[in-house]
Amino acid sequence: MAYLSSTEPIVVDDWLRNIGRELATAGCNDAEKVKFAAHQLDGPAAAWWENYTTTYPLESVTWTQFQQAFRTAHVLAGAMSLKKKEFRSLRQGGRTVSQYVDEFSKLARFAPEDVATNATKQEKFLEGLNDELGVQLTVVTFANYQELVDKATILEGKH
Repeated sequence: MAYLSSTEPIVVDDWLRNIGRELATAGCNDAEKVKFAAHQLDGPAAAWWENYTTTYPLESVTWTQFQQAFRTAHVLAGAMSLKKKEFRSLRQGGRTVSQYVDEFSKLARFAPEDVATNATKQEKFLEGLNDELGVQLTVVTFANYQELVDKATILEGKH
């Protein structure tokens, strides 16, 4: 699972998430996570790490620091801002509910403050649904986001 470089913020974030999950499953501590992840870097990313460790000794870098520094170095702030705007303007359009859910989930990580609670997540999801489904679902209260998604999928199937 080597990482070279990418200009796409989702690729960077996906790599960090995937490697983080694997390392957590393996029961690694912070130091082991940092060492393993650093070993997976190649090309421009490896050069970044070499430069980073001249300023911050490897032994002092926590997993959280590694993740933050990695994102800062490999994802332009403008790209993150564009992804946040993309999420905030996301609409179902010609997508199925399932496709809309996938895109919603993929982009929500760039605007965590917009989906910080169950209520705000439901509100944002409803806002982007096509009017036909959105109108029918706004009159109902759902216990959680997943219940809303399930009902939207069922309604879509009946249309």
